[in-house]
Amino acid sequence: MLQTLAVAGYRSLRDVVVPLGGLTVVTGPNGSGKSNLYRALRLLAAAARGEVIGAVAREGGLPSVLWAGPENGGTQGTVRRGPIALRLGFSSDELGYLIDLGIPQSDPSVANPFARDPEIKREQVFAGPVAKPAALLIDRRRQSTRVREGGWTELDQRLAPYESIVTDLADGDTAPELLALRRTMGGWRFYDHFRVDAEAPARRPQVGTRTQTLSHDGATLAATWATIVDAGHGDALDRAVRDAFPGSRVEVQANEGLFRLVLHQSGLLRPLEAAELSDGTLRYLLLCAALLPARPAPLLVLNEPEASLHVSLLAPLARLIQHAAQHTQVLVVSHARELVEALPATARVELRKDQNGTAVVGQGFMDVPAWHWGSR
Repeated sequence: MLQTLAVAGYRSLRDVVVPLGGLTVVTGPNGSGKSNLYRALRLLAAAARGEVIGAVAREGGLPSVLWAGPENGGTQGTVRRGPIALRLGFSSDELGYLIDLGIPQSDPSVANPFARDPEIKREQVFAGPVAKPAALLIDRRRQSTRVREGGWTELDQRLAPYESIVTDLADGDTAPELLALRRTMGGWRFYDHFRVDAEAPARRPQVGTRTQTLSHDGATLAATWATIVDAGHGDALDRAVRDAFPGSRVEVQANEGLFRLVLHQSGLLRPLEAAELSDGTLRYLLLCAALLPARPAPLLVLNEPEASLHVSLLAPLARLIQHAAQHTQVLVVSHARELVEALPATARVELRKDQNGTAVVGQGFMDVPAWHWGSR
């Protein structure tokens, strides 16, 4: 389970360290940095797929995503003295990881088609909550990487500025901890505004095979639902549906390989096809499939799951989230007061923003989780 998420230099997140639990609810007013925290975590996950450089470039490159205020907060107009850096990291029960992205080192007089691409300056894998020297397991600085196996071993492989230790180190040279890190980060799931429009894939019959986790666009809803039921977990789905829509049940019909999801409702003579469901009903069913998969993810992140839901569905959604958190770590980003207040107050992380950027409400100096970025 992730214990800490740390972000420095990303948009309003000048330097933020957030404690995480089995269930964490990130809330705050508009502009406080909730979406930035969510996007920063998605950038971190992109490292597990070898896509972090492209993800930053698609956001406009480092100049567009960097914290635009003074280096250390306070008075505007101060001169930046430290290195230009976007830093992302997390610690968990077993392993932690951090990545430091910086400006490309190239001749400004020569046109470079990849000038928007940041460079990976540093990466570390460590044991415990903090990347202190004694806890380091893998240490990459620019092109050079060393692995601790009793003592430090310098690897022969030289990494390009766009290559990450998570995806590009030769398997024969990596410690088993790195393989575990790849699997863990690769298993994180993010759900952000499912499509529920008239042409949404979830509204149409789809070719179905066993599907352990719901796709990000919701296209595999019927196949994922059927997989959950086939794995023996259909009772949890049935309870979640009845909690939101009393007397209702969902059925997946298969015909020549095509899966169709239908909703039986009390008082109706026939079930409703997915194409007939309201946006809110379909979104709630998508959330059921995302939160109750046959194979729980190590981390499940929901960004504003309340979108399109009637206020009457927020209490059932809160109960669904709490049930899911018994089996997987869940992080929810929301500004819906009714949903936030229906979830445990102990799970709440409230953000605010001032001239120094985003900060955690009530987090004093002694409350900040231990974290150490180190130096390049």
